[in-house]
Amino acid sequence: MEVKLDRWLPRLEDVRLIQGKGRYTDDLAPKGALRSFVVRSPHAHAAIKTISVHAARDAPGVRAVLTAADYRADGHSPVNHASNPPGAIDPSAPWFTAAPDAVIREWGQPPLAEHRVRFVGEAVAFVVADTLAQARDAAELVDVDYDVLPAIVRELDAYAPDAPQLWTDAPRNLALSATMGDKAAVERIFAEAHLVLARTFRNQRIVNCQMEPRSAFSSFDENEGYTVVAGSQGVMRQRRALAQALGVPPNKMRVISPDVGGGFGPRTALNLEVVLVAWASRKLQHPVRWTSDRTEAFLVDYQGRGQTTRATIALNADGRILAMKSEQFFNLGAYPVSFAPAGNGQRIVPTCYDIGSVLVETRGILTNTTSTCPYRGAGRPEAHLALERLIDVAAERLGIDRIEMRRRNLIPKSRMPYRSATGLTYDSGDLIGNMNQALKAADWDGFDLRRTDSASRGMLRGIGVANYIESPVGAQRERVVLTVKPEGIVEVISGTQSSGQGHETTFAQVTAALLDIDVHHVRLLTGDTRFVSEGGGSHSDRSARLMGALLDRSCHKLIELGKDAYALLVNVKPEDIRFEKGHFTRTGCNKKLSIFDIAKHLEDGSLPTQMGNAFTVTETIEVRIPAYPTGCAVCELEVDPETGVIEIQNYTTVDDVGQPINPLVVDGQVHGGIAQGVGQALHEGIEVDEATGQVLGASFMDYGVPHADNLPSFNVFLVEDPTPHPDNRLRIKGGGEGGITPATAVVMNALIDALKSSGVEHIEMPATPARVWASIQSARAAQIS
Repeated sequence: MEVKLDRWLPRLEDVRLIQGKGRYTDDLAPKGALRSFVVRSPHAHAAIKTISVHAARDAPGVRAVLTAADYRADGHSPVNHASNPPGAIDPSAPWFTAAPDAVIREWGQPPLAEHRVRFVGEAVAFVVADTLAQARDAAELVDVDYDVLPAIVRELDAYAPDAPQLWTDAPRNLALSATMGDKAAVERIFAEAHLVLARTFRNQRIVNCQMEPRSAFSSFDENEGYTVVAGSQGVMRQRRALAQALGVPPNKMRVISPDVGGGFGPRTALNLEVVLVAWASRKLQHPVRWTSDRTEAFLVDYQGRGQTTRATIALNADGRILAMKSEQFFNLGAYPVSFAPAGNGQRIVPTCYDIGSVLVETRGILTNTTSTCPYRGAGRPEAHLALERLIDVAAERLGIDRIEMRRRNLIPKSRMPYRSATGLTYDSGDLIGNMNQALKAADWDGFDLRRTDSASRGMLRGIGVANYIESPVGAQRERVVLTVKPEGIVEVISGTQSSGQGHETTFAQVTAALLDIDVHHVRLLTGDTRFVSEGGGSHSDRSARLMGALLDRSCHKLIELGKDAYALLVNVKPEDIRFEKGHFTRTGCNKKLSIFDIAKHLEDGSLPTQMGNAFTVTETIEVRIPAYPTGCAVCELEVDPETGVIEIQNYTTVDDVGQPINPLVVDGQVHGGIAQGVGQALHEGIEVDEATGQVLGASFMDYGVPHADNLPSFNVFLVEDPTPHPDNRLRIKGGGEGGITPATAVVMNALIDALKSSGVEHIEMPATPARVWASIQSARAAQIS
């Protein structure tokens, strides 16, 4: 039976959140908890000669001043970030495997540096006191004697043969090096091509601008073990990493993640301050809490992007792309927290175009900066930027219309499922149809008139297009426990959890649709390892797809269990029973029982003991359920050449997310992704001094997050080309990352289209007004000379 979802419904959790009733980590911290402060390195690279903590330990109110030597003496270990996760093709093996020419180096990250610091802000001591003011004051008394060493902050500089080395066992600062493709075959194609185009694209570092600053608190009981509360994107991964670092069995580590004010990827990996508060709570036998301020967040929160691509395409005279080469250099920071962006970036290089031969060379490079990790899209927007920009350049060089150029190279619907040159099997998607609809909705054909109007006002107008295909991966194991309560509640325990995606609404909608009950009868429980025993967390477009499959299975099992119970209660055969509107009935029998009635009979013992005393079903899944969302974005913007100010006039997107559970929620996800992509293209970027490694902006006063008045009202259209996977009966593909995947590409295509009449052919992100103005002036000067 086909299940119809696609219901527009305001988010159920929003009433609670907008009334200030959300409960975040800091809201839950016990009033008597000790406060803590982290002493951080002012240097990007330095040897630690000595750390003197005596004066700080004697300061008023101080309970402890802890260092790496104390941590090691207590028998604890560095945090294992599991930086090489399961791969996209074979989830039973790591993403990058030990090929003859590969380099794969992983090691743990100590919560406190002992012999050397490797980025500005790295923790060297942890001060715990009765009050936060006392902890801050005592931190000033910690005396660290540093021997400053040369620092290196950019990935290409760090890869140079003569660059300063961060680690003795990582020559050329390489933690990762891998090659995919037949190099000789690709080179042969390039040698015979009509046109070869090469460009370099830099994706700057992005700060994770979540609304809620990170915080954590912990308590310890000799019998129960640790109870740690910290907002994250998945409690199971947090528990595994915490238990490993502190050397305790996982069942002695309860981890709770309450409401979370934004995740976007960097809250997936364990943050080191969580380890510190847990360790201190056991050492002091007292609850300990820590909360970041914004300056700390800009210094040490895991960051996104930080990647350079050297991309080259080979074309014939008709504009067909014959082959592609991509050299990808990922700035990992001082410690390898995650290779996932590199893995995604490697696999998605040809994006949604039919390119038969591809060579990808991937490098993960260590630098004296904060570590990077997956940030919304995680390698996919970077790959789309490179290819979509190259297609525009190639169309210009060959004299082919850029839309026609794309039509000639897009994978046609008739070839789905399609296996890409990098090994991904795209399940479905009408890529040309998506583009045609987006062009029509954006009035592409009417652009010339609008450009003429802009020119009459002295403005430059441009329009760009970018097609995309998403490649969701993420953790493959997930679990749901579905229990019907006699009091009229269906309780759903989920192994994944929300950090703003609206799970309280969408998971309830799926459950309600499958059980044919009102959505308000469903209650979602997540984010606590006391009742969550499996789950991969929320990332990589996985949550709705895997939970949808689990809810589909468990609701059908629940209905069958209910039929068995009804059959015993009214003495009929299970096959004669109908289930509709949440009730069990049989033709010719006036006995109607709801699922809640069945739960009551099970609980009060009215049924045989072998049926148990609870109306409950548990389902676990360990499969990726591949699905590839597709879409197309069109951006139109206007540039003031005298100031460099850019105003986006129109942004249209067509997205195939599969069957939407709630189009309103999907629209919100698309809007957020677009805003983040526009932010990277035009506003955002953390600047680090190349000589010293000092962060040059450490607050929202000097970091360019886009505001509402920087963005237009988006035109979002949803389509569906059904996915055929048998485990995905609800046809869910995913909507969390589609908005951001083409965003930098389409904005930069539109911007260059606006600026090309001024002689500007390339501009680095973020394309701030100052950078745009300078590019125009430089191009004009070159034309005059």
